[in-house]
Amino acid sequence: MFNSQLPSISDLPTSRQLIGSTLVAIAGAAVILVTVVLPSEYGIDPTGAGRAFGLTEMGEIKVQLAQEAASDRVSEPSEASDNAVSSGVPTVDRGTTPAKADAQSPNTAVRSDQTEVVLKPGQGAEVKVAAAKGARIEFDWSVRGGIVNYDTHADAPGIDYHGYGKGKQSGGETGTLVAAFDGKHGWFWRNRTEKVVTIILKTSGAYTSVKRVV
Repeated sequence: MFNSQLPSISDLPTSRQLIGSTLVAIAGAAVILVTVVLPSEYGIDPTGAGRAFGLTEMGEIKVQLAQEAASDRVSEPSEASDNAVSSGVPTVDRGTTPAKADAQSPNTAVRSDQTEVVLKPGQGAEVKVAAAKGARIEFDWSVRGGIVNYDTHADAPGIDYHGYGKGKQSGGETGTLVAAFDGKHGWFWRNRTEKVVTIILKTSGAYTSVKRVV
């Protein structure tokens, strides 16, 4: 038994009204796509609204960092020094003896390192640690003399890119990187200022090596 009366046919929306509502919804989604999603994610701004709200710049930086990290990985040398400074020779401050096991070893000893990288205007650099899945790497990097754009990510055979986070105009970041898989995990920086800057990276955790790869 019904507790209320069924609506009459005249109370129901017509086919024209349903089609109209659908078209309005599609148009609204298209507006959001063009004015918000494309500018903020891909730097594409056909209407100019994204730049007015600062979304286009954010999208351009995301695309730029991803492209720079990808292009620099292509030129990554097969063997690099264990740590890197401006001369390419590492300066390392190790609190414990590094483990000799590979990245897949579950018994990798905890180690601590300090890496310094000097970046000229427009120059980029990347430092990676080799770690097994689930390894926790404490990191603290700072910029002496300016600010940089950064992209924290990882890669492994069969995995070209896995992002942990990225940002722009940063003077430093501190946190914990938890390895998503067995592979190389680390940081890419780009100096977009007109001054020479120095990045000081301090790392501590169960990883087997730390290298400047770009």
